[in-house]
Amino acid sequence: MTATTSHRSDNDFLAVHSVDEFVYSVPDLEQARHFYTAFGLDVRDEGDALALYTFGHPHRWARVLKGGDAKRLAWISLGIHASDEARFRQHLAAKGVATIAAPAHADTGGIWIEGPDAIPLQLRVAAKSSPSQPAPREFPPVNGNAGRSPSRSKAKAARPLYLSHILLFSADVDAARAFYENVLGLRLSDKSGSVIAFLHTPHGSDHHLIALALSNGGGLHHSSWCVPSIDEVGQGTQQMAEAGYAQGWGVGRHVLGSNYFRYVRDPWGSYAEYSFDIDYVEAGNTWPAADHPGEDSLYVWGPSLPEDFIVNHETAAR
Repeated sequence: MTATTSHRSDNDFLAVHSVDEFVYSVPDLEQARHFYTAFGLDVRDEGDALALYTFGHPHRWARVLKGGDAKRLAWISLGIHASDEARFRQHLAAKGVATIAAPAHADTGGIWIEGPDAIPLQLRVAAKSSPSQPAPREFPPVNGNAGRSPSRSKAKAARPLYLSHILLFSADVDAARAFYENVLGLRLSDKSGSVIAFLHTPHGSDHHLIALALSNGGGLHHSSWCVPSIDEVGQGTQQMAEAGYAQGWGVGRHVLGSNYFRYVRDPWGSYAEYSFDIDYVEAGNTWPAADHPGEDSLYVWGPSLPEDFIVNHETAAR
């Protein structure tokens, strides 16, 4: 698919521009440290939490808190431009969206509201961390018909470049989509009925910044991390299996978003995804959104879907 260009200034869009950070709690931080270190992230201790960075990038993409007997999504911080903070306050008031108190352990700055499925959302002024150009695409060098494969003896561990998107569970995908579109300014990329929807920011992002999947309540299904090659998807699959995380889905290729994927099941029943070559929506462009058949909502090719892939283990544990 290609997108068509509209010629409006970036300042015309009142919309969040990034998932600045997502925060959740787990029973055992050392288990989380082991999983994300093996995954290839730069895991740091910050206060009582683990902070997730990608190597060579200054942005903190996520934090993991200790608490409870199961994984729980605590809140999501969404980045906005400084010039939009006052506009958002006026917009939220006009929409009748009330502010709320910040959750425990969260900073009180920015604008706090209750999002779909009772997920606390923070709108805070932040530098844009969602990509502003298509993801890197590395392929083996062209050298006739010989020597194009990387050497196993020299292969390096997969290290993601940045957070591409998060997929959230929702008890009502249509209502949640309407909120993210009408209140927060995101736009539909694609959907399949009322079961799944993919949303991008008009400020420029991958095919989806936030995706929504039907469940019996809110929660985090997966975080998706960009890698620059299909070899890194495979390398990540191998290194996670060797670290004890062989369960998951993929390698395969999605229809919506077009990316190659490997989902690695984490210790709490959710997933971290290696993603390569996802579609990109440039700032100001209009994506040809469509409602797709159910069979196109998951994959073109790949192994069969795990039986519990779309089970919301957060609500199951309540």
